[in-house]
Amino acid sequence: MMEVKGEAVLSIPIFILKKLGSKEYNRWLSSLSPEAKKVYSKPINKSDWFPIKDIMIEPTKKCCELFFNNSKRGAWKCGRYSAEYGLKGIYKVLVKLATPQILIKKASSIITSYYKPSDVEVPESGKNYAIVRITDFADMDKTIEYRIGGWMERATEICGCRNVTVTINSSLTENDPYTEYKVSWKTKL
Repeated sequence: MMEVKGEAVLSIPIFILKKLGSKEYNRWLSSLSPEAKKVYSKPINKSDWFPIKDIMIEPTKKCCELFFNNSKRGAWKCGRYSAEYGLKGIYKVLVKLATPQILIKKASSIITSYYKPSDVEVPESGKNYAIVRITDFADMDKTIEYRIGGWMERATEICGCRNVTVTINSSLTENDPYTEYKVSWKTKL
């Protein structure tokens, strides 16, 4: 069974509360399955592991459905916020000091530490781009692909890059052998 770490789960309700307010948070919470509602109704331990389908995919899809007209743009924004939330304090300083290539290589180990079992590789990296492939992710869903894409986009911006673009070139959800992202940027100022 695919699992997600509590720290990634925690960013979802914080995103909804900060960006949309408590009224919309309560609306979102009441729309969740009993299993998800139980998890989100009490403090979430950052180091706990949760079933990805019930505790991340469904709640993110509900966010997209309720607040983003069913658009995956909501999952992308949730991923961007997750980078902002997770890369703070000393981590933010380290990310700002890193080169984009180092950040992208580190992102592959970050992804595997938040989603298990999973496997990520960076087969290609150049001055202004990198290719990231998720080669093992049993319960991949478009929502998760977009969330990870948004995370990579914002993390690369935090690194000091501008004009960052992240495109999904292939997808495990479409029976491709991997989900592939191309991350491109203009170098730091």
